[in-house]
Amino acid sequence: MGESPSVLEAWPDLSGTLFQRYNFRIKTFHDEIFTETAGREALLGACSVRNNGGGKLMAKEMPAKANLTEGPIGRNLLLFALPVLMGNVLQSLNGTINSIWVGNYLGESAFAATSNANNIMFFLLSLVFGIGMASTILIGQSVGAGDEAKAKRVVGTSALFFTSLSIVITAVGMLFSEAILRGMSTPADAMPYAAAYLRIIFLGVPFMFFYNFVMMILRGAGDAKTPFYFLLLSTVLDIVLNPVFIFGLGPLPRMDTAGAALASVIAQLVALVGLVWHLYRRKHFLRLTAADRHLLRFDPQIVGALVKKGIPMGLQMMIVSTSAIAIVQLVNSFGSVATAAFGAAMQISSYVQMPAMAIGGAVSTLAAQNVGAGKWDRVHKTTLLGILFNFVMTGTLVGVIYLFNRQALGLFLQDEAAIAIGMTINHITLWAFILFGITFVVSGVVRATGAVMIPLLTTFLALWCFRVPLAYYLGHAYGLDALWWSFPVGFGVGIVLSSMYYLWGNWRQAKMLEPAAGAPAVE
Repeated sequence: MGESPSVLEAWPDLSGTLFQRYNFRIKTFHDEIFTETAGREALLGACSVRNNGGGKLMAKEMPAKANLTEGPIGRNLLLFALPVLMGNVLQSLNGTINSIWVGNYLGESAFAATSNANNIMFFLLSLVFGIGMASTILIGQSVGAGDEAKAKRVVGTSALFFTSLSIVITAVGMLFSEAILRGMSTPADAMPYAAAYLRIIFLGVPFMFFYNFVMMILRGAGDAKTPFYFLLLSTVLDIVLNPVFIFGLGPLPRMDTAGAALASVIAQLVALVGLVWHLYRRKHFLRLTAADRHLLRFDPQIVGALVKKGIPMGLQMMIVSTSAIAIVQLVNSFGSVATAAFGAAMQISSYVQMPAMAIGGAVSTLAAQNVGAGKWDRVHKTTLLGILFNFVMTGTLVGVIYLFNRQALGLFLQDEAAIAIGMTINHITLWAFILFGITFVVSGVVRATGAVMIPLLTTFLALWCFRVPLAYYLGHAYGLDALWWSFPVGFGVGIVLSSMYYLWGNWRQAKMLEPAAGAPAVE
């Protein structure tokens, strides 16, 4: 419920459910990074999988990858976009239903509270999940090269890393929840709700980390279906448990916003147990057995790779999250009604972004494989078709929301003043998500070659040199209604910078992530 994601502003496929708003952002970014990088590695490493001893085991247990270097580009693009879109809808639907419960039955103060708390969590987890994405890529590279031992070393080191870090974050978060919220200028009437919500979310961080880590293992090994099934389980449980804990149905006490947080934690814990059970029941080749306990250590080579490759990704997410916090802090100064309206508008915008994110994920996959095959003409055609599909699909959805603006906001808000503010936000910002979609497609193609530093710089410029300063200037000089114009300006800067780099930059000469030791470099 804070600021919405975008490649240059917030992001697509970690494919693990986080909580309400920040789950969608992190998932979005992960899918783009993984499909661009590991997808290309898997294509180039296909022969080695077939020709080594471990290849037979992997070929039998792993689903085959589609060859996207041939056939109709438009058809391939749509077929790949569909499952990504389904996952995005599922995750946002979960957050939306939770928000409807909180906004309609607990009021604007509680709704504003969860908005503030979720933005804090997104900031704290950004760098961690950047490193998590790096571990997924390393697993994908190792599996693509047929190096099962290397893949399991990555799993062991990453498991220890995530466990240790989650304990530290939980301890720090539990101690300083209220101090962090005060630093964000959280409205006084929202503070009790936000503090209760945030403490339970922090308590569930270890479960959340490990749940998403296991899903990353499966995706790194090429299994996309299993994570989706357990994501579905987690979502259904979360939706069912929310009213039970929020209102205290049966013998349970009423918990308000804390109940919404507890429902999410329990849903993820159940999904984690089921996922681990499935991993061992199917005897997945990346599971760690008693004989592999020596792998649960900090391997210097792997830790170095995780940090080196994960920090730029994490920094990109942190730039997005800190800009979102800065905007929320500004909106908070106008009161909890404004914050609730902003949260509702951003819930709606998450759906508007879905076609662009789904198309962006598909474009990333197609571009990655065609870059690996050296088919640059198909890469460019993929970019153009992605932009066209985004324009048609996102434009259609924006038109529908404009027609039913009040009704859509009424799902989250009861207060007429909040609905009026939300309608203004949507009128000013929604059309600009067409620009966001173009940026998303172009940036996805660029990163398919391994170019990550320029997108990082572009994100910083678009958000911290344009959107945030402009929002504060407009908000203080002209009032609440004016600050929303910073969103289309930020999107506009993003599309200009990313398009310039696509047309005239050296991204085509960029190197992919460094391969595992002993493997040839991939240019």
